[in-house]
Amino acid sequence: MSTVTEPAGSAEPFIHPALFYRDEQEYLDTTVPFVREGLAAGEPVAVAVPGDNLRLVRDALGEQAGEVRLLDMREAGRNPGRIIPGVLRAFADAQPPGRRVRIIGEPVWAGRSDTEYPACVQHEALINAAFRGRTVTILCPYDVRRLPGHVLTDAHATHPTVIPSGTRHERDSAAYAPDDVVARYNRPLPVVPDALTFPFDSETLTRARHVATGEGARLGLTGVKLEDLAIATAELTTNSVVHAGGSGTLRVWPEDGYVVCEVRDKGRLADPLAGRRPVPRDQRGGRGLLLVNLVADLVRLHTGADGTTVRCWFAR
Repeated sequence: MSTVTEPAGSAEPFIHPALFYRDEQEYLDTTVPFVREGLAAGEPVAVAVPGDNLRLVRDALGEQAGEVRLLDMREAGRNPGRIIPGVLRAFADAQPPGRRVRIIGEPVWAGRSDTEYPACVQHEALINAAFRGRTVTILCPYDVRRLPGHVLTDAHATHPTVIPSGTRHERDSAAYAPDDVVARYNRPLPVVPDALTFPFDSETLTRARHVATGEGARLGLTGVKLEDLAIATAELTTNSVVHAGGSGTLRVWPEDGYVVCEVRDKGRLADPLAGRRPVPRDQRGGRGLLLVNLVADLVRLHTGADGTTVRCWFAR
């Protein structure tokens, strides 16, 4: 029987526990009952976890696996900024109103790089704002054997409740402080001195896109990846011109098998969920940063009094 339940007397229908597991058996002892309990209650269920864990859950569920939306988080959530709009909200928003939705989401796994991790932990913190008031339960597993200590510490700060390793009992997290986590990981991105650099304004937006794609092609991007770079460059540079004082600086460089594109401007991004929430079909505008999150392999962002930097990675 699952122990993931709404706390007694809580007025908040959204439930977001972290599950700390030590081995495959601990993982299955909570995740599989969580799925089966949801199916028994007629609730839509999705499982978005890394491939190895996805196979464990699918095999344990047997024939019931066909009733569950199964996603490999290494693909669907490679860019953490894509997970809320492209995985979690995409599934939850497609369900009938008023019905509780259950999701297992594992965005942090051993092998996530130090470059990726700040976007991961900000994602976990922002889930709480993105789903506030929704009848949704999102269970987030953490491998205590393979993840560094600071990752586990952060998980206590991004989840209102936790299920410690060795127990199936959920308890409140005394360290819960998601807004502090978002602010703490809003870190300046280091300057890369030898990058191609192109200052742009309203008169040179088209030129900026050509500069980025020309350098991207020279560095090895082709096909869809090169088109994705063009989309990201167009959206980010246009946002700078329209919303951030009319100008900015584009930079492009190679890094560890990726082509990196960065746009800096003098604007300040006030909404931490910008680019991480779906946009209603009838809304005009507001899709720029969302599109960037959907096409890039990783997006890192820093915003402050001096301006905003958005950095995007595209695998070669």
